[in-house]
Amino acid sequence: MRPPYLLLDVDGVLIPFPHPDGSTPATHARHDVVPAGRSADNPVTVWLNPDHGRLLMDVIRTGLVTPVWCTSWRQDATTLIGPLLGLPALPHVDLPRPQITTSHPNGYLWKRDHVDAWLGDTPAVWIDDDFTGLDHTWAVERTARGMATLLVQPDPHDGLQPGHLTELTTWVSQAPTARAA
Repeated sequence: MRPPYLLLDVDGVLIPFPHPDGSTPATHARHDVVPAGRSADNPVTVWLNPDHGRLLMDVIRTGLVTPVWCTSWRQDATTLIGPLLGLPALPHVDLPRPQITTSHPNGYLWKRDHVDAWLGDTPAVWIDDDFTGLDHTWAVERTARGMATLLVQPDPHDGLQPGHLTELTTWVSQAPTARAA
């Protein structure tokens, strides 16, 4: 059986949003990156925790999940963010560029319909900071239909924490789709 997908968001997960006072976690280092379609004289500043790469690789090496970027960074996650963390090239969910003014235009995360179609009947762990109650209900309903689904929701100002990856590893190792590495 195919291992669950590990869907990884970037903003609010690997790149925390500044706290109200403008600070970012002391664990994160500043990087300037140039996303596709942007000029080199107008980089984007991102803050990344160098430990995230090692922690994510520890999970990836178990073979219990298939990692995939699930972010509005799209391919730039593989070419810009991943290398700064020491991650290998990962595929990405090809999300559209919606013309929306909120990340919850229908009361749930805008990515969800695209992710649901992309996943098909494959189990998944999805790490994103922007889920609503409707997303959590979707995960419960998906699991009840035989497609085990875990949503992990970091605080967007603190980002991914080791405990989130412990939760993920524990859950996936107990899921009926788990396989030996």
